[in-house]
Amino acid sequence: MGALVMLALSLALVWLPLVGPLIAGFVGGRVVGRAGTALLIALLPAIVLAVAIVALLALFDLPVLGAVAGAGLFLVIAIQDIPLIIGAYAGGAAAE
Repeated sequence: MGALVMLALSLALVWLPLVGPLIAGFVGGRVVGRAGTALLIALLPAIVLAVAIVALLALFDLPVLGAVAGAGLFLVIAIQDIPLIIGAYAGGAAAE
């Protein structure tokens, strides 16, 4: 439920550059109730896409390129979502 709240609020508050994801993460973290779980949920899209890239390129016999591309994609998404991650941690910690 917390992931859906983060997604919906991120889409609704897209017009607020830094504050929107921060609010979405905080409210989603409060819904989740734990800081560690909220961090995992905030990073879940990055993890899923990185694993999918690694698996897809491994199917084409390019495992090293897949690992490099997957790690790069994970870092780009994680850096882009820093306000969401901070908000999720703060919301989860406040709920505890």
